[in-house]
Amino acid sequence: MGWFDALLGRTKAAKPDLDALFALPSAAVTLQAATGFTPEGAGSVSFRAAEGGAFAQLEKDIEALLGKAEVSQDSYGYTWLLVRNPDVSGLVTDLHAANSSLESAGFGPSLLCSLVTFADPSGRKLAIVYLYKQGTFYPFAPSGGTRRDNALELQVRGVLTDELKIEPDLSRWFPVWGAPGL
Repeated sequence: MGWFDALLGRTKAAKPDLDALFALPSAAVTLQAATGFTPEGAGSVSFRAAEGGAFAQLEKDIEALLGKAEVSQDSYGYTWLLVRNPDVSGLVTDLHAANSSLESAGFGPSLLCSLVTFADPSGRKLAIVYLYKQGTFYPFAPSGGTRRDNALELQVRGVLTDELKIEPDLSRWFPVWGAPGL
């Protein structure tokens, strides 16, 4: 950041830290102990696909690297790569590999988020979402239709605040309706 940016009050965006994803297995243990939510063995990476052969080949390479992965598109034009692995550490490693592959190929600006899904014994769903551009996490708890369980999201924020870098701006806790695996 230059002196002109400082003069105008501009700040640099937080640099993404994909290694932050490796804190999720420990956070999953804390989450289970405090709330009963356990990992479901599913996680997703969301990105805006670019046109062209290079990106199409990269997508195929990522699928080959991860084994069986499901690819889908949402109504906003984002591509979702769904990975399943019953071991949360292995799942996080797979998500990290997909993100790293996209980033190292120059498609880092196309990354939106990654998430890992959880459920409690009563069947409630929860996702821990990593915002790539912010380098932060937040909980997302759908409660049917297009409603959220805000109380649960705030409870999970309190439980995980010492485990993960939680996004402080609640307006950035975007809903990820229909995310694969959720």
